[in-house]
Amino acid sequence: MKQQNVLFIIIDQLRADCLHGALADHVNLPNLHALMADSVTFKRHFSVTNPCGPSRASILTGQYAMNHRSVRNGTPLRHDTPTIASEMRKAGYLPMLFGYTDTSHDPRVHTPDDPAMQTYEFPMDGFAEQVEMRLEMSYPWRSYLLNKGYTFDNYWQLYIPGGDGAQLNAPAVYTAEDSDTAFLTDRFLNAMPAYASESWFAHLTYIRPHPPLVAPAPYNDMYDPASLPLPTRIGDRGAETAVHPFFGPALDTTTEANLVIGCANVAADDATIQTLRAVYLGLATEVDHHIGRVVAFLKNSGQWDNTLLIVTADHGEMLGDHHAWGKHNVYDAAYHTPLIIHAPGCAKGYEVDMPTESIDLTPTILDWVGQSVPNSMDGRSLLPFLNGEDPDNWRSYSFSELDFAEPEAPTRWQKQLGTNNSNSCLGILRDNRFTLVEFAADLPPLLFDHDGMGEMQNVADDPAFAADLARLTRQMLRHRMQNMDHTLSLDTITNDGPKRQNRHQPST
Repeated sequence: MKQQNVLFIIIDQLRADCLHGALADHVNLPNLHALMADSVTFKRHFSVTNPCGPSRASILTGQYAMNHRSVRNGTPLRHDTPTIASEMRKAGYLPMLFGYTDTSHDPRVHTPDDPAMQTYEFPMDGFAEQVEMRLEMSYPWRSYLLNKGYTFDNYWQLYIPGGDGAQLNAPAVYTAEDSDTAFLTDRFLNAMPAYASESWFAHLTYIRPHPPLVAPAPYNDMYDPASLPLPTRIGDRGAETAVHPFFGPALDTTTEANLVIGCANVAADDATIQTLRAVYLGLATEVDHHIGRVVAFLKNSGQWDNTLLIVTADHGEMLGDHHAWGKHNVYDAAYHTPLIIHAPGCAKGYEVDMPTESIDLTPTILDWVGQSVPNSMDGRSLLPFLNGEDPDNWRSYSFSELDFAEPEAPTRWQKQLGTNNSNSCLGILRDNRFTLVEFAADLPPLLFDHDGMGEMQNVADDPAFAADLARLTRQMLRHRMQNMDHTLSLDTITNDGPKRQNRHQPST
């Protein structure tokens, strides 16, 4: 039987422009660039939702957030939702997890004391967790450090730059060979040699460059903050918040100080911003180094030519653009993510400029191993692109969502805008020219014209764009109507028993 391996790598919070765009010339990612030359790169790839838990729920279920509804960190995912893990098991694979999925489990099938009910970072059902590497836990890594002689009274002390927070870009208290990124890679490489004679599926997830922004030497000061371009900004914070009522709470919710731990008096000035951006890029370079080790293992073990390798990110990071940080935003920086796919015989160096979405990855993997894609999955297989072909019937836009409510403690948006748990959400539609942001609450839309000033100017109130605004609004409505949950909508109970039509093929 032909061996077919799948290695699915997610880098947490890596912006696409680190590989192709504004930051690409300022960060050294040699292994990812080498992989791009040997693979297919998708340059208009977007996460369909934020933050971590919801974005990974969409990636691993192939569903828009409007269908799986695990829309916040801590919001449960329904227990019967088909996932990459459940479907790969049907194909005969043991889904191995090296890292985390940030899955909030369904309380209807667990008792309140179940460990799955104590954290939003629990592994998704169906995965066999090989090493627990969850940001708020990481007990194996902690034990590794303790066994090597590191001392700390509190786990979070590991994330304080220099151990005292006196300098933002001081090195982490652990060495590069002992970092969480190195530890996870070592555990993966130590575990995989015995699987070389059989087909396997592994999901490897790196927390970096996700905050807290602290890096081991030499990555902590690898880049000179003064050499980096300043963030993209319309003007000062006041000018940014004046664009739309959404942005005031957005800027207040996540600030520069939220990206570090143990650092007092983190000023919101350009020196701080550039230092944090430099540490972020250093962490990205560290991840690149270890992905290089993983690729070398596949090649040296003779598995490169029978492995589907996917490298992407769960979402982006504002990184000071528009004075914003994190990913609770509407701008492309929060959603635009890298996507590189290598498959045996793929079109090496091919670049795709058509819009693709994070929900396409699970259908792609299932398609590659010959497993049928459930009708519940909204995404589409990317395999045609791997042959260097752009399908004639491919989508002409991408769609993303964001929920900015919090049922247990109302958010700044809810308090300042007067929204509730049901209407504190928005949709983003991006076509070849425009980006439309529409809100469930009674808030004005945003419209960006990329043939003009793009995200630097909201033209929603400009009469010259009234027809475009109406067209895109109708397109968003149609998109939601066409992508309502299809889990059972194409099944029919007949006198001859149940029948099912495939969602992504014409009915016969």
